[in-house]
Amino acid sequence: MKELLLVTILVLFHCTLGQQDFLTRNELSALLDLRSSLGIRSTDWPIKSNPCKQWTGIQCRNGRVIGINISGLKRTRVGRLNPSFSVDSLAKCTFLESFNASRFSLPGPIPDWFGYQLGSLKVLDLQSSSVTGPIPASLGNLNRLNALYLGSNDLAGSLPAALGQLMQLLVLDLSRNSLTGQLPSEFGLLRNLSKLDLSSNYFPGSIPSTFGSISSLKILNLSNNSLMGSVPVELGNLSNLVELNLGMNALSGLLPVEFMRLRNLEVLVLTDNRLEGRLPDGLFSSLGKLRVLELRENKFDGALPDALWSSQNLQVLDVSANNFTADLSNFSLKGHASGAVFNLSNNKLYGTPACLSENCTSIDFSGNYFQGKVTISSPRNGSLDMNCLQKVPYQRSLEDCRLFYAERDLTFDYFGNPEPGSVPKKRKRWIYILVGLLGGVGFITILVLVIVVVLRKFSNTITNERGSADVGRVPDGDSPPLPKDPTSVSSLRDSFTYEQLLGLTSEFSERNLIKHGPSGDLYQGFLEGGIPIVVKRINLHSLKQDSCMMELEFFSKHSHARLVPLLGHCLENENHKLLVYKYMPNRDLAESLYRVTNFEDDGLQSLDWITRLKIATGAAEGLSYLHHECNPPLVHRDVQASSILLDDKFEVRLGSLSRVCVQEGDLHQSVLTRFLRKSQ
Repeated sequence: MKELLLVTILVLFHCTLGQQDFLTRNELSALLDLRSSLGIRSTDWPIKSNPCKQWTGIQCRNGRVIGINISGLKRTRVGRLNPSFSVDSLAKCTFLESFNASRFSLPGPIPDWFGYQLGSLKVLDLQSSSVTGPIPASLGNLNRLNALYLGSNDLAGSLPAALGQLMQLLVLDLSRNSLTGQLPSEFGLLRNLSKLDLSSNYFPGSIPSTFGSISSLKILNLSNNSLMGSVPVELGNLSNLVELNLGMNALSGLLPVEFMRLRNLEVLVLTDNRLEGRLPDGLFSSLGKLRVLELRENKFDGALPDALWSSQNLQVLDVSANNFTADLSNFSLKGHASGAVFNLSNNKLYGTPACLSENCTSIDFSGNYFQGKVTISSPRNGSLDMNCLQKVPYQRSLEDCRLFYAERDLTFDYFGNPEPGSVPKKRKRWIYILVGLLGGVGFITILVLVIVVVLRKFSNTITNERGSADVGRVPDGDSPPLPKDPTSVSSLRDSFTYEQLLGLTSEFSERNLIKHGPSGDLYQGFLEGGIPIVVKRINLHSLKQDSCMMELEFFSKHSHARLVPLLGHCLENENHKLLVYKYMPNRDLAESLYRVTNFEDDGLQSLDWITRLKIATGAAEGLSYLHHECNPPLVHRDVQASSILLDDKFEVRLGSLSRVCVQEGDLHQSVLTRFLRKSQ
C-alpha cells in the first residue's frame, strides 16, 4: 500500500513538473533578442524571470512560444528613438500561432520571410503600427491563418492575388491604407471569410463578380475607394450578409433587384455614388432586419417604397440629395423604432406629411416642396427649411412652389405668403455668420476641456512611468538636436528630386497652391496612379535654415497615428527645401468649421457636434502623445485650427510641426499651466 502511494505521489509530481512552461534555449534566445530589438521595457518583460509566466502578452505551450501580444506596450527611451520593424528573431518561434503588434509602432515593411518561416501562424494583427511598403505575396503561404489585420497603416502597392489561397481565413482587414490596383478576383475563393474590409484605399476598377461566391461573408466594406461600374448582381447571393458598405465610390447603374435575397442584411450604405433609377419594388419588404439604410448623394428617382414607412427595425434612413419624388401626405412616425433618425432632404418630395402635426423630431425635411400649415416651425434635431410651408422662415419663393405643383398638375394650397423674405438677405447672412461664430467658440471650449481632461488623466501615470524608465534630465534648448549632415535623415521615407516635385505640382503653379502657410507654401500634387500628396515649399527667408532639418529630425524619431504622415523630402538644393506629406481630403479644422455652401452663396455649413467631439478627442490624443509619450516631452507651439488636419473620415492628424520643441520648466507643474503657456 505504501509503495502504491509513493508511486502515485511521484506520478503527480512528474505531471506537475510537466505543466511548467520552460522554454527551449532557442526560443528563450529569440524572445530576449526581440526584447532588445524592440526596446520593450523591463516592467513588461523583466529579464530575469520566466517569459511564459511573467512577461506581458507571452503565451507558451510545452516549452514553445505560441502567442506574442505587444499591443499597446511602451518602449524604453532608447527604443523610442529608433523604432523599426526589427522582429527577425521571430523566425526562431516556429510554433507561433498569434502575433499582435497593433498600436505598437513598427515603421518599415512586413518581412517577406513571414510567409515562409511562420507556418503555424493563425492570427497576424499589425493594425495602427506605422507599417509601410507592399503586402508580401508570401503571406499567401500561411495556410493556417484565420485573421489578418493590417488596417490603419501606410501600406502601398497592389493586393497580392496569393491572399486568395488562405482558405482558413475568417477576417481580412486592409482598411485605411494607400493600396492601389484592381481588386483580385481570387478573393472569391475565400469561402470561409466572414469579414472583408478594404475601405479607405485607392482601388480603381470594378467590383469582381466573384465576390458573390464568398458564401460565409457577413461584413463587406469597400467604401471610400475609386471603384467604378455597376454593382454586381452576384452580391445578391451573399445570403449571410449583415453589413454592406459600398459608399464613397463612383459606382453607377441600377440597384440590383437580387438584393431582395439578402434577408439577413441589417446595414446597407451606398452613399456618394452615381447610382440611378427607381428602387426595386418589394426590396424593403424582403429586408425585414434592415436597421440602417444610407442612399445619400446618388441619382435615384421615383417614389420611396411604402415598405420603408412600415419597417419596425429601421433606425437610420438617409435618402438625401437624390431625385426622389412622391406625395408623402400619409407619412407618419407611428410604427417606427423609437429614436429613429430620418433624412429626406434635398429631393422633390411634396404633400403635407401627417408627421408635421406630430412630434417630428430627428427628421430633416429641408430642400423639398412640402406645403401646408405646421404646428412647429423648428423641430428639434430636424429641419423644415426650403419648402413651401406657411408661417415658417427660410422657405422657397412663392413662384418656385407654384411652378413645381403646376408642372405636376397638382393643387398648391396657398393660404398666405410662405415668407420667403421674412428675413432680409443681409440680415440672414449675419445670422448665419453669428451662428457659425458661436458654434466655433463652443467647439473651441469643448476642445480645451477635452484636452485638459485627457492630459490630467495621464499626467500622474506618465510621471511615474518616466521615473521607472530611468529618464535623465531634460536637455536645455528650444528644440531637439539637429543632425549635422542631411544624409543622416536621408533614409526617412522617400527622397525626391527637385525636378520630380516640379512635375508633380505643375511647376508649383497657382492652381496647385493650397494655401500660404507660416513655414512655407503648400501645393497639391499627384503621384503615379493619381495618389494625391501635399508638397511644402519651405520659406527659407522667413525661417531659419535649420527648420526643415528640425522637422525631419522630429519625424525620424517619432511616429504616431495622430501626426500627419511624412512621405518624403527633397534636400538636394540649397535654395529649395521641400517636404512631402500625405494629402488630407478635408483639409484643416479652420476650413471644415465654416464651409460656405453654394446655396444662395451666403450659407455657412458647420460641422455636426458628434464630429466636433471626435476632432477634439483626436487633437487631445495627438497633444498627449507629444507631452507625455515623447521623451523628453515636447510642445507643439503652433496649436490652432489650421494646424489640426482632417482626413477623409475627419480623423485628426496634427500638422505644422516645424516649431515643435523640448518642453521647458518643471515637468510636475499643472497640466493646464503647461498647455496654456505662450510660445517663446
